[in-house]
Amino acid sequence: MLNTKEAVLVMVDFQTRLVEIVDRSDLIIPNLIRMVKGCQSLEIPILATVQVPEKLGPMPPELTDALGDAAPIAKAVFSAVREPAFLTALRQSGRTQVILSGIEAHVCALQTGMDLLDTGYSLHVLSDGVFSRTAENHKLALQRLHDAGATISSVEMALFELIRTSNHPEFRTISKLVK
Repeated sequence: MLNTKEAVLVMVDFQTRLVEIVDRSDLIIPNLIRMVKGCQSLEIPILATVQVPEKLGPMPPELTDALGDAAPIAKAVFSAVREPAFLTALRQSGRTQVILSGIEAHVCALQTGMDLLDTGYSLHVLSDGVFSRTAENHKLALQRLHDAGATISSVEMALFELIRTSNHPEFRTISKLVK
């Protein structure tokens, strides 16, 4: 199970040009803001990437605002793990559990997840936090990640799993985020 001392949120390539073309795009901003704010309240580090930002654009302003000082790491490789700056930041976090979100589920999120599993990280993929242009590619990506050893979760499942009890000091914060 996820815990606040080992978890890190990884956000792969939430960029304006990609956000506009994926299936279920209406879920992206609200779900990711919930996850970001929840992680911030639980003091869980957040690492974000952007794929060739000069071509695919920046993150949507709502996500940039929610992230605050957590500047995204630019990359050209599909897997964030293959970007040295990302891998360094991940290692420096000291965390072993990765909560994965990203676009597109079947390309950059999938390859990042597979590499994370190969390097020994425990992987929790947010089914409502990864997106593809087609529902079929989304489903296939989740299946491949699951078959490789990832736990498939959701934003709400992950947030409540992180606090584990209604007695947690951040229970009210988390409860308000998922309404």
